[in-house]
Amino acid sequence: MSIAYAASLSPYENKGKCGQLEIFDDADDLETKLNVLAEWMSKARHCVVHTGAGASTAAGIPDFRGPDGVWTLEKEGRSRKRSDVGFGEAIPTTTHMALVRLEGEGLVKCVVTQNIDGLHLKSGFPRDKLCILHGDVFTEKCERCGREVCRNVPVETVGEKLTGNKCDEGGGRGKCRGKLRDTLLDWEGELPLEDLNRATRNSKEADLSICLGTSLQMMPAASFPLMALKKKGRLVICNLQPTKYDKRASLVIHAKVDDIMKGIMKRLGYPIGQWTEVKRETEPPNKQPRTDSNKMNT
Repeated sequence: MSIAYAASLSPYENKGKCGQLEIFDDADDLETKLNVLAEWMSKARHCVVHTGAGASTAAGIPDFRGPDGVWTLEKEGRSRKRSDVGFGEAIPTTTHMALVRLEGEGLVKCVVTQNIDGLHLKSGFPRDKLCILHGDVFTEKCERCGREVCRNVPVETVGEKLTGNKCDEGGGRGKCRGKLRDTLLDWEGELPLEDLNRATRNSKEADLSICLGTSLQMMPAASFPLMALKKKGRLVICNLQPTKYDKRASLVIHAKVDDIMKGIMKRLGYPIGQWTEVKRETEPPNKQPRTDSNKMNT
């Protein structure tokens, strides 16, 4: 779960504003805002969606800066009062599945995510339309050939460390056999170049940027949605807490992300598909536990 992931990161003091009160739009305001957003989406030339932890809380994965977020509790010396779903048990939410349908209909061109829970890939969202900025808990990457290997179980390391697995790209004697590393960034780690370039290219092209469940505090991820404004595009922020960019947004919606997406899909006339599990790569081979698996790069 995200608590264990957070505990594995290197010590870092500047975690941003935590624990701000949540705001909920009243029913009439929400209806009006959803009508506006649905219209904008139907007319947008290049809509890019930016997702944060709020897109996955409905799956049972806690956020970081909400009233009961991981960083909030840490700052206040509190412990969680409810059990959370582990990464391996979490399934894609209404939001994840709605984005799959919207991409298929051509209404969403790209998703840029800060989330490491793997739910966008698990939902079936196309990898070449997805920018995973901070890594994926289910993905290892070969340090020799660059191949990504998606597992059915979470990796045990954080900070782009060796996982103990080998790349089996190719066949027979032609197998790569390069060493695999986790893709999870530690604090101030360098963003993966391919995903970074894809995020930059799509964000610059966007005439509509929609932020779903992100406090827009992590840089450089928080800067991408603003790129739409440089070409007089629209910025929409959907979050339960205020963000520092609210005044620059064309529309700010305070509601749960799943409720927003249900309303949008209803207005656009698209049903939200049910998630069906698809078997990915085989499980990693049994191996001796690594003595450095819980240590972080400093």
